[in-house]
Amino acid sequence: MSLSVNQSVISWDAAATVTRAAVLHAATLNIRINVAVVDAGGNLAAFLRMPGAFLHSIDIATDKAYTAASFGLPTSKWYAALQTHSDAVRDGIVRRPRFVGFGGGLPIVDAGQHIGGIGVSGGSEEQDEACALAGLAAIGLKS
Repeated sequence: MSLSVNQSVISWDAAATVTRAAVLHAATLNIRINVAVVDAGGNLAAFLRMPGAFLHSIDIATDKAYTAASFGLPTSKWYAALQTHSDAVRDGIVRRPRFVGFGGGLPIVDAGQHIGGIGVSGGSEEQDEACALAGLAAIGLKS
């Protein structure tokens, strides 16, 4: 019996590239964002805050990344996903600390392995997700 397993996580340089690309995309949209990247264990790997970005969005971006990494599901997909579950699940999961069920968080998947998550907050849900997608594209990944 093995007592440990190997787990792939996003590298520090990839995390830094993702955050920078997301912020650069936000600048083209003329919005101010916070962007967080977490590793596969939900630990913060990189973070950038644009001057003027909403302060509450610091935690929201981090929690979007955490939610996306922990479930492997874009945060924008939660509303539809929860419709297939019981009232108890629909009510309970959204009350969990750090859970975010609206757009702007994407899992980071490389070669079929979940290696982390990205969360963006500060724009509309669609703008946040576009910034997150730009971040992933900068390292050759898609959602």
